[in-house]
Amino acid sequence: MADEPSSKRRRFNNDTGGPENFIHSFLHTFAVETGHSLENIDPFLSPATSWGIDEFAHDPSYLASQEQLRSLLFTTARSAAPTRAGTPVENEAHGADTSYSLKQVLANGKRVQYFKNYVSNIAPWLDMFDRNHAFGIQLTALAKDSPPLLYAILAIGARQLERKEKTQSTFDSLELYQEAIRLLTPLLQTRNTQVIAACVILCCLEMFSASARDWRRHLEGCSAVFDAFGVNGFSGDILQAVFWCYARMDVCGALISDGTESTLLKPSKWLPENTSEEVAESLFRNSNSPDMYANYAVYLCAKTCELISERNKFVELGEENGCNTDAFNDRWCQLWNQLANWSLYRPQEMLPVTTIDSTPFPQIFFAYWAAISSNQLYHTSCILLLSANPKQKALLGQSATTSVLWHAKRVCGISIANPHEGCLNNAIQPLWIAGRLLSHSSEQAVVVKTIRQIEAMTGWTAVWRVRDLEQVWGYKVK
Repeated sequence: MADEPSSKRRRFNNDTGGPENFIHSFLHTFAVETGHSLENIDPFLSPATSWGIDEFAHDPSYLASQEQLRSLLFTTARSAAPTRAGTPVENEAHGADTSYSLKQVLANGKRVQYFKNYVSNIAPWLDMFDRNHAFGIQLTALAKDSPPLLYAILAIGARQLERKEKTQSTFDSLELYQEAIRLLTPLLQTRNTQVIAACVILCCLEMFSASARDWRRHLEGCSAVFDAFGVNGFSGDILQAVFWCYARMDVCGALISDGTESTLLKPSKWLPENTSEEVAESLFRNSNSPDMYANYAVYLCAKTCELISERNKFVELGEENGCNTDAFNDRWCQLWNQLANWSLYRPQEMLPVTTIDSTPFPQIFFAYWAAISSNQLYHTSCILLLSANPKQKALLGQSATTSVLWHAKRVCGISIANPHEGCLNNAIQPLWIAGRLLSHSSEQAVVVKTIRQIEAMTGWTAVWRVRDLEQVWGYKVK
Protein backbone atom coordinates (compact mmCIF):
# COMPACT_ATOMS: atom_id res chain seq x y z
CA MET A 1 0.00 0.00 0.00
CA ALA A 2 1.42 3.38 -1.01
CA ASP A 3 2.36 5.85 1.70
CA GLU A 4 0.31 9.02 1.80
CA PRO A 5 1.39 12.32 3.33
CA SER A 6 -0.24 12.96 6.68
CA SER A 7 -2.88 15.69 6.87
CA LYS A 8 -1.23 16.86 10.06
CA ARG A 9 2.23 17.62 8.88
CA ARG A 10 5.12 18.12 11.26
CA ARG A 11 6.62 21.55 11.25
CA PHE A 12 10.00 21.59 9.50
CA ASN A 13 11.58 25.03 9.70
CA ASN A 14 15.18 25.54 8.71
CA ASP A 15 14.81 29.20 7.89
CA THR A 16 17.16 31.25 10.03
CA GLY A 17 15.57 34.53 8.99
CA GLY A 18 12.03 35.73 8.43
CA PRO A 19 9.19 36.52 10.80
CA GLU A 20 10.29 34.19 13.61
CA ASN A 21 13.58 36.01 14.06
CA PHE A 22 11.68 39.30 14.03
CA ILE A 23 9.42 37.95 16.79
CA HIS A 24 12.44 36.79 18.76
CA SER A 25 14.03 40.24 18.45
CA PHE A 26 10.80 41.97 19.42
CA LEU A 27 10.25 39.73 22.45
CA HIS A 28 13.80 40.24 23.65
CA THR A 29 13.45 44.03 23.36
CA PHE A 30 10.15 43.85 25.21
CA ALA A 31 11.69 41.73 27.97
CA VAL A 32 14.59 44.11 28.47
CA GLU A 33 12.41 47.22 28.51
CA THR A 34 9.77 45.80 30.83
CA GLY A 35 11.98 43.76 33.13
CA HIS A 36 10.22 40.48 32.25
CA SER A 37 12.06 37.28 31.58
CA LEU A 38 12.00 36.21 27.95
CA GLU A 39 11.67 32.62 29.19
CA ASN A 40 8.23 33.44 30.58
CA ILE A 41 7.17 34.86 27.24
CA ASP A 42 8.25 31.92 25.11
CA PRO A 43 10.49 29.26 26.63
CA PHE A 44 11.51 27.81 23.27
CA LEU A 45 12.91 31.06 21.95
CA SER A 46 15.46 31.62 24.69
CA PRO A 47 18.61 29.79 25.73
CA ALA A 48 16.91 29.06 29.02
CA THR A 49 18.97 28.52 32.13
CA SER A 50 18.18 28.05 35.77
CA TRP A 51 19.41 31.58 36.40
CA GLY A 52 17.54 33.53 33.72
CA ILE A 53 18.54 34.94 30.35
CA ASP A 54 22.21 34.57 29.49
CA GLU A 55 23.21 38.10 28.50
CA PHE A 56 26.26 36.77 26.65
CA ALA A 57 24.05 34.97 24.12
CA HIS A 58 22.18 38.20 23.38
CA ASP A 59 25.16 40.56 23.35
CA PRO A 60 25.23 42.37 19.95
CA SER A 61 29.04 42.09 19.79
CA TYR A 62 28.86 38.34 20.34
CA LEU A 63 26.12 37.88 17.76
CA ALA A 64 28.08 39.89 15.19
CA SER A 65 31.27 37.91 15.87
CA GLN A 66 29.40 34.62 15.73
CA GLU A 67 28.00 35.53 12.32
CA GLN A 68 31.46 36.64 11.18
CA LEU A 69 32.96 33.26 12.11
CA ARG A 70 30.13 31.39 10.44
CA SER A 71 30.59 33.37 7.22
CA LEU A 72 34.35 32.84 7.31
CA LEU A 73 33.91 29.09 7.63
CA PHE A 74 31.48 28.94 4.71
CA THR A 75 33.76 31.11 2.57
CA THR A 76 36.73 28.90 3.41
CA ALA A 77 34.77 25.73 2.63
CA ARG A 78 33.86 27.11 -0.81
CA SER A 79 37.43 28.14 -1.55
CA ALA A 80 39.76 26.21 -3.80
CA ALA A 81 42.83 27.16 -1.74
CA PRO A 82 45.59 24.55 -1.30
CA THR A 83 44.94 21.93 1.35
CA ARG A 84 48.24 22.27 3.17
CA ALA A 85 49.54 24.16 6.16
CA GLY A 86 51.12 27.52 5.47
CA THR A 87 54.79 28.11 6.21
CA PRO A 88 55.75 30.80 8.75
CA VAL A 89 56.58 33.12 5.84
CA GLU A 90 53.18 32.50 4.23
CA ASN A 91 51.40 33.00 7.53
CA GLU A 92 53.13 36.34 8.01
CA ALA A 93 52.19 37.36 4.48
CA HIS A 94 48.57 36.48 5.25
CA GLY A 95 48.52 38.72 8.30
CA ALA A 96 49.35 36.29 11.10
CA ASP A 97 50.43 37.87 14.36
CA THR A 98 54.17 37.20 14.41
CA SER A 99 54.66 39.13 17.65
CA TYR A 100 52.75 36.44 19.50
CA SER A 101 54.23 35.20 22.77
CA LEU A 102 52.66 32.62 25.04
CA LYS A 103 54.18 34.34 28.06
CA GLN A 104 52.70 37.70 27.04
CA VAL A 105 49.24 36.25 26.40
CA LEU A 106 49.17 34.53 29.79
CA ALA A 107 50.61 37.51 31.65
CA ASN A 108 47.07 38.34 32.74
CA GLY A 109 46.45 36.28 35.87
CA LYS A 110 42.86 35.53 34.88
CA ARG A 111 44.01 34.00 31.62
CA VAL A 112 46.18 31.53 33.49
CA GLN A 113 43.04 30.55 35.44
CA TYR A 114 41.10 30.13 32.19
CA PHE A 115 43.87 27.97 30.74
CA LYS A 116 43.94 25.80 33.85
CA ASN A 117 40.16 25.48 33.75
CA TYR A 118 40.35 24.28 30.16
CA VAL A 119 43.01 21.68 30.93
CA SER A 120 41.38 20.47 34.17
CA ASN A 121 37.67 20.61 33.37
CA ILE A 122 36.89 21.16 29.70
CA ALA A 123 39.51 19.12 27.85
CA PRO A 124 38.39 15.90 29.62
CA TRP A 125 34.88 16.49 28.21
CA LEU A 126 36.24 16.85 24.70
CA ASP A 127 38.62 13.91 25.13
CA MET A 128 36.16 11.44 26.62
CA PHE A 129 36.29 9.30 23.43
CA ASP A 130 40.04 9.72 23.00
CA ARG A 131 42.58 8.04 25.25
CA ASN A 132 45.37 10.00 23.51
CA HIS A 133 43.94 13.23 24.94
CA ALA A 134 44.11 15.28 21.73
CA PHE A 135 42.40 18.28 23.33
CA GLY A 136 44.03 18.06 26.73
CA ILE A 137 47.63 17.26 25.77
CA GLN A 138 48.30 17.51 22.04
CA LEU A 139 46.40 20.68 21.23
CA THR A 140 47.56 22.52 24.35
CA ALA A 141 51.13 21.80 23.22
CA LEU A 142 50.38 23.08 19.71
CA ALA A 143 48.74 26.20 21.17
CA LYS A 144 52.16 27.49 22.25
CA ASP A 145 52.83 28.30 18.59
CA SER A 146 49.26 28.93 17.42
CA PRO A 147 47.68 32.21 18.58
CA PRO A 148 44.13 31.44 17.37
CA LEU A 149 44.15 28.03 19.03
CA LEU A 150 45.39 29.47 22.34
CA TYR A 151 42.78 32.22 22.32
CA ALA A 152 40.05 29.70 21.50
CA ILE A 153 41.21 27.59 24.47
CA LEU A 154 41.24 30.64 26.76
CA ALA A 155 37.81 31.75 25.50
CA ILE A 156 36.09 28.45 26.25
CA GLY A 157 37.89 28.21 29.59
CA ALA A 158 36.58 31.65 30.51
CA ARG A 159 33.10 30.99 29.18
CA GLN A 160 32.61 27.84 31.23
CA LEU A 161 33.66 29.62 34.42
CA GLU A 162 31.27 32.48 33.67
CA ARG A 163 28.44 30.02 33.22
CA LYS A 164 29.22 28.16 36.45
CA GLU A 165 29.67 31.37 38.41
CA LYS A 166 26.56 32.90 36.80
CA THR A 167 28.49 35.94 35.61
CA GLN A 168 26.37 38.59 33.93
CA SER A 169 27.02 41.90 32.13
CA THR A 170 30.80 41.63 31.64
CA PHE A 171 32.47 38.73 29.86
CA ASP A 172 36.21 38.14 29.44
CA SER A 173 35.25 35.24 27.20
CA LEU A 174 33.77 37.60 24.61
CA GLU A 175 37.02 39.51 24.20
CA LEU A 176 38.96 36.25 23.91
CA TYR A 177 36.40 34.79 21.48
CA GLN A 178 36.66 37.86 19.25
CA GLU A 179 40.46 37.79 19.34
CA ALA A 180 40.48 34.13 18.36
CA ILE A 181 38.29 34.94 15.34
CA ARG A 182 40.53 37.89 14.38
CA LEU A 183 43.59 35.66 14.46
CA LEU A 184 41.82 32.86 12.59
CA THR A 185 40.69 35.02 9.71
CA PRO A 186 43.98 35.20 7.74
CA LEU A 187 44.87 31.58 8.52
CA LEU A 188 41.71 29.66 7.61
CA GLN A 189 42.94 29.01 4.08
CA THR A 190 45.94 27.10 5.43
CA ARG A 191 43.55 24.39 6.59
CA ASN A 192 46.00 23.18 9.22
CA THR A 193 45.13 21.11 12.27
CA GLN A 194 45.40 23.95 14.76
CA VAL A 195 43.04 26.17 12.79
CA ILE A 196 40.39 23.47 12.35
CA ALA A 197 40.66 22.54 16.04
CA ALA A 198 40.25 26.18 17.06
CA CYS A 199 37.06 26.40 15.00
CA VAL A 200 35.59 23.33 16.74
CA ILE A 201 36.53 24.67 20.18
CA LEU A 202 34.82 27.98 19.39
CA CYS A 203 31.79 26.00 18.24
CA CYS A 204 31.76 24.23 21.62
CA LEU A 205 31.90 27.63 23.33
CA GLU A 206 28.84 28.77 21.40
CA MET A 207 26.95 25.67 22.51
CA PHE A 208 27.16 26.58 26.19
CA SER A 209 24.20 28.93 25.88
CA ALA A 210 22.74 28.05 22.49
CA SER A 211 18.98 27.83 22.22
CA ALA A 212 17.40 24.74 20.73
CA ARG A 213 16.57 26.67 17.58
CA ASP A 214 20.13 27.90 17.06
CA TRP A 215 21.95 24.66 17.79
CA ARG A 216 22.31 23.55 14.18
CA ARG A 217 23.19 27.05 13.03
CA HIS A 218 26.27 26.97 15.27
CA LEU A 219 27.35 23.67 13.70
CA GLU A 220 26.83 24.53 10.05
CA GLY A 221 30.17 26.24 9.50
CA CYS A 222 32.21 23.38 10.96
CA SER A 223 30.14 20.89 8.98
CA ALA A 224 30.93 22.73 5.74
CA VAL A 225 34.64 22.84 6.55
CA PHE A 226 34.86 19.13 7.38
CA ASP A 227 33.00 18.29 4.17
CA ALA A 228 35.12 20.55 1.97
CA PHE A 229 38.44 19.51 3.51
CA GLY A 230 37.61 15.80 3.47
CA VAL A 231 38.09 15.42 7.24
CA ASN A 232 36.23 12.36 8.52
CA GLY A 233 36.06 9.90 11.38
CA PHE A 234 39.04 7.97 10.04
CA SER A 235 41.38 10.84 9.18
CA GLY A 236 43.82 9.80 11.87
CA ASP A 237 45.69 11.64 14.61
CA ILE A 238 44.37 14.91 16.01
CA LEU A 239 42.00 15.69 13.14
CA GLN A 240 40.18 12.42 13.75
CA ALA A 241 39.68 13.28 17.44
CA VAL A 242 38.51 16.77 16.49
CA PHE A 243 36.05 15.31 14.01
CA TRP A 244 34.45 13.02 16.58
CA CYS A 245 34.11 15.90 19.03
CA TYR A 246 32.15 17.73 16.33
CA ALA A 247 30.18 14.57 15.46
CA ARG A 248 28.88 14.19 19.01
CA MET A 249 27.54 17.75 18.90
CA ASP A 250 26.01 17.08 15.49
CA VAL A 251 24.18 14.05 16.90
CA CYS A 252 22.90 16.15 19.80
CA GLY A 253 21.51 18.61 17.26
CA ALA A 254 19.73 15.81 15.42
CA LEU A 255 18.27 14.51 18.70
CA ILE A 256 17.07 18.01 19.58
CA SER A 257 15.18 18.18 16.27
CA ASP A 258 12.99 15.30 17.52
CA GLY A 259 12.82 13.36 14.29
CA THR A 260 12.68 16.28 11.88
CA GLU A 261 16.33 16.45 10.90
CA SER A 262 19.35 14.24 10.39
CA THR A 263 22.88 15.29 11.31
CA LEU A 264 24.19 18.23 9.28
CA LEU A 265 27.07 16.14 8.01
CA LYS A 266 25.47 12.99 6.64
CA PRO A 267 26.74 9.75 8.21
CA SER A 268 28.13 8.66 4.83
CA LYS A 269 30.57 11.59 5.07
CA TRP A 270 31.85 10.27 8.41
CA LEU A 271 33.55 7.39 6.58
CA PRO A 272 36.62 7.54 4.32
CA GLU A 273 35.89 8.76 0.81
CA ASN A 274 34.34 6.16 -1.52
CA THR A 275 33.63 3.81 1.39
CA SER A 276 30.31 1.99 1.25
CA GLU A 277 28.14 2.30 4.34
CA GLU A 278 27.59 -1.47 4.14
CA VAL A 279 31.14 -2.03 5.38
CA ALA A 280 30.95 0.53 8.19
CA GLU A 281 30.52 -2.11 10.89
CA SER A 282 33.66 -4.00 9.93
CA LEU A 283 35.53 -0.71 9.51
CA PHE A 284 34.84 0.33 13.08
CA ARG A 285 35.31 -3.11 14.61
CA ASN A 286 38.53 -3.86 12.72
CA SER A 287 40.11 -0.69 14.08
CA ASN A 288 40.74 -2.68 17.31
CA SER A 289 40.29 0.51 19.31
CA PRO A 290 37.79 0.92 22.16
CA ASP A 291 37.61 4.61 21.27
CA MET A 292 36.54 3.81 17.73
CA TYR A 293 34.08 1.25 19.02
CA ALA A 294 32.56 4.00 21.16
CA ASN A 295 32.50 6.28 18.10
CA TYR A 296 30.64 3.52 16.29
CA ALA A 297 27.75 4.03 18.73
CA VAL A 298 27.76 7.74 17.82
CA TYR A 299 27.66 6.79 14.15
CA LEU A 300 24.76 4.37 14.69
CA CYS A 301 22.83 7.05 16.55
CA ALA A 302 23.40 9.40 13.61
CA LYS A 303 22.14 6.68 11.26
CA THR A 304 19.07 6.25 13.46
CA CYS A 305 18.30 9.98 13.33
CA GLU A 306 18.81 9.96 9.56
CA LEU A 307 16.38 7.07 9.03
CA ILE A 308 13.66 8.52 11.26
CA SER A 309 14.02 11.98 9.71
CA GLU A 310 13.80 10.65 6.17
CA ARG A 311 10.75 8.54 7.06
CA ASN A 312 9.00 11.51 8.69
CA LYS A 313 9.73 13.72 5.70
CA PHE A 314 8.45 11.06 3.32
CA VAL A 315 5.21 10.47 5.24
CA GLU A 316 4.43 13.92 6.57
CA LEU A 317 5.87 16.19 3.89
CA GLY A 318 5.56 13.93 0.88
CA GLU A 319 9.30 14.27 0.20
CA GLU A 320 10.46 11.89 -2.53
CA ASN A 321 13.47 10.45 -0.73
CA GLY A 322 12.77 6.77 -1.33
CA CYS A 323 11.91 6.03 2.30
CA ASN A 324 8.66 4.17 1.57
CA THR A 325 7.35 1.45 3.87
CA ASP A 326 9.41 -1.39 2.36
CA ALA A 327 12.63 0.61 2.27
CA PHE A 328 12.03 1.89 5.79
CA ASN A 329 11.45 -1.60 7.17
CA ASP A 330 14.56 -2.95 5.43
CA ARG A 331 16.75 -0.14 6.73
CA TRP A 332 15.16 -0.41 10.18
CA CYS A 333 15.99 -4.13 10.43
CA GLN A 334 19.54 -3.59 9.24
CA LEU A 335 20.10 -0.81 11.77
CA TRP A 336 18.49 -2.79 14.60
CA ASN A 337 20.82 -5.71 13.85
CA GLN A 338 23.82 -3.38 13.85
CA LEU A 339 22.83 -2.02 17.25
CA ALA A 340 22.32 -5.54 18.59
CA ASN A 341 25.78 -6.49 17.31
CA TRP A 342 27.27 -3.36 18.86
CA SER A 343 26.01 -4.46 22.25
CA LEU A 344 26.91 -8.11 21.73
CA TYR A 345 30.50 -7.57 20.59
CA ARG A 346 31.48 -4.77 22.96
CA PRO A 347 35.14 -4.99 23.97
CA GLN A 348 35.96 -5.29 27.65
CA GLU A 349 36.38 -1.53 28.05
CA MET A 350 32.81 -0.93 26.87
CA LEU A 351 31.23 -3.28 29.40
CA PRO A 352 29.93 -2.13 32.80
CA VAL A 353 32.09 -2.85 35.81
CA THR A 354 28.95 -3.66 37.76
CA THR A 355 25.22 -3.12 37.62
CA ILE A 356 23.28 -2.58 40.84
CA ASP A 357 19.54 -3.14 40.81
CA SER A 358 18.01 -0.19 42.61
CA THR A 359 14.92 2.00 42.61
CA PRO A 360 13.88 3.81 40.53
CA PHE A 361 16.78 3.11 38.13
CA PRO A 362 19.55 0.51 37.93
CA GLN A 363 22.99 1.93 38.63
CA ILE A 364 25.32 0.93 35.82
CA PHE A 365 28.97 1.74 36.49
CA PHE A 366 31.63 2.05 33.79
CA ALA A 367 35.36 2.42 34.34
CA TYR A 368 36.10 3.89 30.91
CA TRP A 369 34.82 7.34 29.96
CA ALA A 370 33.94 6.45 26.37
CA ALA A 371 31.84 3.54 27.58
CA ILE A 372 29.50 5.83 29.50
CA SER A 373 28.19 7.92 26.62
CA SER A 374 28.46 5.22 23.97
CA ASN A 375 26.26 2.82 25.95
CA GLN A 376 23.83 5.61 26.65
CA LEU A 377 23.64 6.43 22.93
CA TYR A 378 23.06 2.75 22.18
CA HIS A 379 20.02 2.72 24.48
CA THR A 380 18.82 6.03 23.05
CA SER A 381 19.03 4.70 19.48
CA CYS A 382 17.04 1.61 20.51
CA ILE A 383 14.32 3.80 22.05
CA LEU A 384 14.06 5.86 18.87
CA LEU A 385 13.91 2.83 16.57
CA LEU A 386 11.37 0.93 18.67
CA SER A 387 9.17 4.03 18.98
CA ALA A 388 9.34 4.74 15.25
CA ASN A 389 8.21 1.29 14.12
CA PRO A 390 5.83 -0.49 16.55
CA LYS A 391 4.87 -3.11 13.94
CA GLN A 392 8.46 -4.16 13.42
CA LYS A 393 8.99 -4.14 17.17
CA ALA A 394 6.11 -6.63 17.56
CA LEU A 395 7.83 -9.02 15.16
CA LEU A 396 10.91 -9.11 17.39
CA GLY A 397 8.99 -10.71 20.24
CA GLN A 398 8.99 -9.88 23.93
CA SER A 399 12.37 -9.33 25.57
CA ALA A 400 14.15 -6.73 27.64
CA THR A 401 15.89 -5.25 24.60
CA THR A 402 12.57 -4.70 22.79
CA SER A 403 11.15 -2.70 25.71
CA VAL A 404 11.50 1.07 25.36
CA LEU A 405 11.04 1.42 29.11
CA TRP A 406 13.93 -0.98 29.78
CA HIS A 407 16.21 1.13 27.60
CA ALA A 408 14.87 4.38 29.10
CA LYS A 409 15.66 3.28 32.64
CA ARG A 410 19.18 2.38 31.61
CA VAL A 411 19.72 5.78 30.02
CA CYS A 412 18.79 7.35 33.35
CA GLY A 413 20.72 4.84 35.44
CA ILE A 414 23.93 5.44 33.51
CA SER A 415 23.82 9.19 34.18
CA ILE A 416 23.06 8.73 37.87
CA ALA A 417 25.90 6.25 38.41
CA ASN A 418 28.63 7.96 36.35
CA PRO A 419 29.41 11.57 37.28
CA HIS A 420 31.91 12.34 34.50
CA GLU A 421 30.97 15.88 33.47
CA GLY A 422 31.61 15.42 29.77
CA CYS A 423 29.31 12.42 29.72
CA LEU A 424 26.68 14.34 31.66
CA ASN A 425 26.73 17.09 29.02
CA ASN A 426 26.13 14.49 26.34
CA ALA A 427 23.35 12.94 28.43
CA ILE A 428 20.98 15.92 28.28
CA GLN A 429 19.19 14.84 25.09
CA PRO A 430 19.13 11.10 25.94
CA LEU A 431 17.62 12.00 29.33
CA TRP A 432 14.94 14.02 27.55
CA ILE A 433 14.15 11.13 25.19
CA ALA A 434 14.07 8.61 28.04
CA GLY A 435 12.25 10.92 30.44
CA ARG A 436 9.25 11.25 28.14
CA LEU A 437 8.54 7.55 28.68
CA LEU A 438 8.52 7.69 32.48
CA SER A 439 5.17 7.85 34.26
CA HIS A 440 5.96 7.58 37.97
CA SER A 441 6.56 10.82 39.85
CA SER A 442 9.58 9.39 41.70
CA GLU A 443 11.28 8.57 38.38
CA GLN A 444 10.43 11.95 36.94
CA ALA A 445 11.78 13.76 40.00
CA VAL A 446 15.14 11.99 39.69
CA VAL A 447 15.47 12.89 36.02
CA VAL A 448 14.67 16.55 36.70
CA LYS A 449 17.18 16.66 39.55
CA THR A 450 19.83 15.10 37.32
CA ILE A 451 19.30 17.61 34.51
CA ARG A 452 19.44 20.52 36.92
CA GLN A 453 22.65 19.17 38.42
CA ILE A 454 24.20 18.89 34.98
CA GLU A 455 23.73 22.61 34.38
CA ALA A 456 24.92 23.53 37.88
CA MET A 457 28.03 21.33 37.63
CA THR A 458 29.10 22.06 34.07
CA GLY A 459 27.54 25.38 33.07
CA TRP A 460 26.04 23.69 30.01
CA THR A 461 22.52 24.88 29.20
CA ALA A 462 20.21 22.04 30.20
CA VAL A 463 17.22 23.18 32.25
CA TRP A 464 15.16 24.09 29.18
CA ARG A 465 14.69 20.34 28.75
CA VAL A 466 13.09 20.16 32.22
CA ARG A 467 10.35 22.47 31.03
CA ASP A 468 9.87 20.32 27.95
CA LEU A 469 9.50 17.21 30.11
CA GLU A 470 7.06 18.97 32.43
CA GLN A 471 4.95 19.81 29.41
CA VAL A 472 4.90 16.14 28.39
CA TRP A 473 4.12 14.98 31.92
CA GLY A 474 1.45 17.66 32.43
CA TYR A 475 2.71 19.09 35.70
CA LYS A 476 5.61 21.08 37.15
CA VAL A 477 8.16 19.09 39.13
CA LYS A 478 9.29 20.77 42.35
